[in-house]
Amino acid sequence: MMVDEVRYTRGQVPERETLRGLYGAVGWSAYTDDLDGLVRGVEGSAAVVTAWRGEELVGLARVISDGHTIAYLQDVLVRPGVRRQGVASELVRRVFEPFTHVRQQVLLTDAEEGQRAFYSALGFRETREFPNGGLRAFVRFTR
Repeated sequence: MMVDEVRYTRGQVPERETLRGLYGAVGWSAYTDDLDGLVRGVEGSAAVVTAWRGEELVGLARVISDGHTIAYLQDVLVRPGVRRQGVASELVRRVFEPFTHVRQQVLLTDAEEGQRAFYSALGFRETREFPNGGLRAFVRFTR
């Protein structure tokens, strides 16, 4: 399947069972274990872009933002059978379209080398790459 066979939509929040299916397909059980929280999170996102092949949700990206100073890429996920076809890159490109004027576009991801290569190709840099240790990233998980 090529990228042009995928239909992208903006602002469409999929049904809860459709979300469960996508997040479950990629193994993100922390989200599916609290499906109500996932649905509320997606609904409350500043931007949501979905990728569909026919009636099947094959990908989703969402951004949390104040619309002026920061845009945070909360999720980008693509079903395993549709990966490495440009869908994730297109989702990220489209979900950030409303935030081109926002100075800080940030994300937090796994430490896998493939993740690093993917996000670097999209123009993101790890904070440790900035000169003189100019940036640090911190995270705190509460559960």
